[in-house]
Amino acid sequence: MEELIQRIVTSVGIDEGLAKTAVGIILNMFQKEGDAGAVASLMNAMPGAGDLASAAASATSDGDSGGGLGGLMGAAASMLGGDSPVMGMVGDLTGAGLSIDQAKGVGNELMEFATEKAGGDVIAQIAGSIPGLDQLL
Repeated sequence: MEELIQRIVTSVGIDEGLAKTAVGIILNMFQKEGDAGAVASLMNAMPGAGDLASAAASATSDGDSGGGLGGLMGAAASMLGGDSPVMGMVGDLTGAGLSIDQAKGVGNELMEFATEKAGGDVIAQIAGSIPGLDQLL
């Protein structure tokens, strides 16, 4: 996971702690909402991923996933067809301190890294099992 975190730090321009938090938030959403078999394959292919997801689950369990964006989140949610798990994840990412562009950058780096480690079929299965994820990435 250190390789992924360093890639995110370099490409997105955020610090290591925020990169770990962001990856954990995304992986936690995958665990909650994605195809269980595909997510298990992904987690096995990326040692340390489960720890980041668990840390994020603890940090975001207070239910505040709006990130203070109000109207913007509502507009984005309606664009994705309502209150989706992806919008909750985006709210968690912005609440952690990322801009929308930074959140997208983290997501893109994570998906690229995950594809390298677990394969495109696994990632396609996860993306296909979470409504709205394909529109974000």
